[in-house]
Formats: sequence, C-alpha cells, structure tokens
Amino acid sequence: MARISKPTDRLKTSLVQTAGILMGSRKGPDELLGDLFIDVQHQQIYPDGKTFVDLVPKKRAKSIQEEYTLLRKDPNFDLRDFIGRHFYDLSTTVHKKDPFVIQEGESIESHIDRLWSHLERRNRVNRGSLIALPHPYIVPGGRFNEQFYWDSYFIMLGLAAEGKWQKVEGMVKNFAHMIRKYGYIPTGNRTYFLSRSQPPFFALMVKLLAVHKGKKVYRDYLPHLLQEYRFWMKGVSRVQETEHFAYRRVAQMPDGTMLNRYYDNKVTPRPESLREDRETAQSAKTRLHDRLFLHLRAAAESGWDFSARWLTDPQDLRTIHTADIIPIDLNCLLYTLEETIAEAYNGWLHPVLRGRYRRRAQRRHAGIQEYLWNEKEGWFMDYNFHHHWQTGFISLAGVFPLYAGIATDEQAAKVAERLEADFLMKGGLVTTLIETGQQWDSPNGWAPLQWVAIEGLRRYGYDELAGKIIDRWMATVEMVYDDSHRLVEKYNVTGGDGLGGGGEYVLQDGFGWTNGVYSALKKSFRP
Repeated sequence: MARISKPTDRLKTSLVQTAGILMGSRKGPDELLGDLFIDVQHQQIYPDGKTFVDLVPKKRAKSIQEEYTLLRKDPNFDLRDFIGRHFYDLSTTVHKKDPFVIQEGESIESHIDRLWSHLERRNRVNRGSLIALPHPYIVPGGRFNEQFYWDSYFIMLGLAAEGKWQKVEGMVKNFAHMIRKYGYIPTGNRTYFLSRSQPPFFALMVKLLAVHKGKKVYRDYLPHLLQEYRFWMKGVSRVQETEHFAYRRVAQMPDGTMLNRYYDNKVTPRPESLREDRETAQSAKTRLHDRLFLHLRAAAESGWDFSARWLTDPQDLRTIHTADIIPIDLNCLLYTLEETIAEAYNGWLHPVLRGRYRRRAQRRHAGIQEYLWNEKEGWFMDYNFHHHWQTGFISLAGVFPLYAGIATDEQAAKVAERLEADFLMKGGLVTTLIETGQQWDSPNGWAPLQWVAIEGLRRYGYDELAGKIIDRWMATVEMVYDDSHRLVEKYNVTGGDGLGGGGEYVLQDGFGWTNGVYSALKKSFRP
C-alpha cells in the first residue's frame, strides 16, 4: 500500500494545481447568502463573526437562501436551528483533530512539536469559503483555520529551525499556486479574503527555502516573484489621472518616486466583521461609508488591524485613514522583493533585467530616506501622501529599514537607542507607545515584530540589545506557558500575567507565529 500511496498523493496534488488554476474565483458567503448572511451576523448567532463565514453549506447556497426567505416569515422560526441544519463546521468534520491534551511537565519545545501536527491541515477540495490548496499547511490556530499569508513566514522559521523543510516547501508551493491562480497572494485561502493581500513576505519565504535548497530556488520562483510585484505596482500608469496621484496600491510622491500603500479592491464591510464595521460606520456621521470601509479593509491588509497608527484621533477608530498612508514596513518589504527579483535574474545571467530591478530598489530606497525618515525623532515613520507630511506616529514598524538593510549606520544607531529607551519593556518590545484598546498598540507585543527587530539589530551589529530582547521575549512566552500551558497570539509585554488583549476578538491560542519565532530563537536559527 505504501508504494501506491505516494504516486496517488502526487496525482491528487497535481489535480488540485491544475483544476485550481482553470476554475474561476468563487463568491464569498456575503455575496452568496444575501439577507441570511446579514441577519446571522447582525443577530450575533455566533459571538465571533468569523465563525459563520467559515461554515460550509450542506447544499447550494441559492437553495438555502430561497428556503430562508420562505421560512423566516413563520413567527416560530428559529434562525440558530436553521443554521445548524444547513451548515457544518470543518473543524469538527473534515479537519477533525483529537483534542489537544496538555501534558504536565512537558517542555515548551515538545509542546510546540506536537502543536505542529495539531495545526496541520490538508484541503484539496473547495469547501464553503475555504479554497483548496495542493499541499498540507500549518494554520495559526484558534479562529484562524486557513493558510494566512504573513503568519506563514514566521511559522516557516520555526519549521526550518526544526528541520521540517518539506513542510516549509509545501507551504511555499501553496503560495506559488495562489499567485498563479489569482495573480497575488490573498490574506488567506478564503473566498472572502480575495480582495486583499497582506504584508508581502513571499520573497523572504523564497530566500528562506534557498537556505536549504540552494540558489536554484530563486530561478524556480522568479515568475511568481514577478507576478506578485506586478500586483503591488498595478496602476503606475494611472496615478496621474487621480486627485492625489494614487491608484490602487501605488502612490506617486512629490518628486515622482513611486511608493506603495495598503488597499483593498472592495468598499463594503468585511464579511468576517460585518456587524463591527457597520456599527463603526453608523456612528461616523460625517464620513462616507464606502471610504470608511475601504480604510478598515486596508488596515486588515496591513496585518495591523487595528492600531492608532492608522487613526487621525488615536482613540477613535472612526478616524481611520489607512489608504492615505505610505507605510514604512510595506515599502521595506517591497524593496526586499525588488532586490530578490534582481538576485534571481542574476542567477539567470540577465544583467539588463537584474539592473532594472536593482535600480527600482535603489529608487525606493531613496524614497524611503526622503519621505519616511525623521531626523528629529531618530525614527522611520509613515507618510500621509494626501497632506504631504509624516504622520508623526512612532511604532515598531520603524525597525523594518534595519531588517531590510535600508538604514544608514547613523540611522540604525538612533533607532537602536530609541528602541532600548522607549520600546523595550519587561517582557519584550511593545508595538506602539500609546494604549488605545486596539490590539496592535501598547501594551501588546507580537512575535513577528520581535523577530524583525532582533534581526534588524543583528544586521547592524547591535547584538547585545538583540540579546536583551530575546531574553525578555522568551521569558514572557515561557512564563505564560508555565502558568497555563498556552502559546498565544500576542502578549502583554509591560507586566501582569503576560496575556495580550484588545481588538475585535478574544485572545487566541495556538499559536503559529509565536511557536515559529520561539523555536527559531531557541535554536539560534538564522535564515
């Protein structure tokens, strides 16, 4: 049987790859279910709006919608019962896993190793909003049961540190599959995520895989790197036609430099947060709802959903204006993408094309220096291209130029000094210097940002400060684990029990990128 299973498995994977590219994109549950969807979300049949969008209909959505239209008129109609009869939960059926059992006295390393198996999914058939992928993948955990874009890079770091390269490569191949199918990487493999992406870490995933398989990886994934780049740069030829010289995810600076912003292709409430977004819009009396929804969605694409970083009034989500902002982290990641494409062309011995992308990287480098560095503050910050000024908001995104190698030595020294003075807390680096109740603000610290800061500092020789951050962050993760045997999505790094909070949903366990960063740091893994 073992001899038969391998080719059969390869055949199934090939079928998913081929069928997935040939079949068109499907609609999200909000588009398919109409009034039923709106009623379920507004009546809070489930406390978390993501629960319903992840359920799978037992028959065609149109039939369910028609039946709902008839039955809802009955005074004894029970919406919760109706949903229970017509939808099912993948986590308790197809992806059913035995309950994760806490083992007293188990080391955190052993716990994480068991978690990888618990968080692994294989989905080669489209089910509800979940989109088929050809290879197994690791999900973040908790409410997040799909292959998330930027989460996956930090998950891969842990897998690589533990020598699980086959899993790393499978996840990279899944992203390449989505690039071929959609022209970009969605937030996750869900139909309701197809209008937006996330921080573009695909180039760093390719670089990570090259550590194991060599430079031929750059050549293998060059077409996908180029396609993702075209997604982010789409609209360059149209920026002159717009009021603020911006189209989709591209914006032109006063000197003609092209930089990028987070965006979304829709201007409606997020399906997974329909009730919350509508409530925000209804209370924002002076704002156009479609623009407000765009800014909320753009913040979701940034991964920082939500933070005072995107707000005019740090304490008021209704003042969000994400799409007006040129983010420092996004542009550093796109600089890395341009440099990686140039490196891939170098492997193909194409000096002209290599030079083209190197020049693009150099122009972006110059634009970041011109518009996103603040000498007085000694910090990199975002830029509001509508008003032609920096936002003035200090956040941990300011370490990305060190991570990408864009900062000068003098700038790196100032960033390192401020990191230690203002951001380094008892439990690691805090995300911002202001507490707002949003999850990407103080007092929370997040594993991916710890990694970016640590690697950025190491790149410029600040090993002692990087070591302090490692020690404090690891101690926080271990303290929470010792107290509750949990690895969570975010941590309170300022004190207390270490558990993070704030945001639209309760603290999630799992947790993919925490596991990955912890493992990579514990094993001193360097990509």
